[in-house]
Amino acid sequence: MEAIAPILPFLGLALVFWLLIIRPQSRRNRELVSMQQSLSVGDDVMLTSGIQGTVRGLAEDTFELEVAPGVVLRVARGAVGRIVPRESAYDEPAGPEEL
Repeated sequence: MEAIAPILPFLGLALVFWLLIIRPQSRRNRELVSMQQSLSVGDDVMLTSGIQGTVRGLAEDTFELEVAPGVVLRVARGAVGRIVPRESAYDEPAGPEEL
């Protein structure tokens, strides 16, 4: 027991590190990959670069994103940051007269 006592603080610190940092990050990564794999045609998405558009076609690792009428980009699924809810997909920013 005396040989284990000096190691216990390090084990406790490793456990706290795992609980507060590694576990939540791996959960977020699983949720992100699940969301990226569940894309369907017609979804409004925002890429990690901030580009917004509508999914027009799907392939295994890529999809087609329409960012303007007639402008279609081929994008990797891993670039999707989030699926944008329909009602706020293309809200215009408030102008000075609306503030």
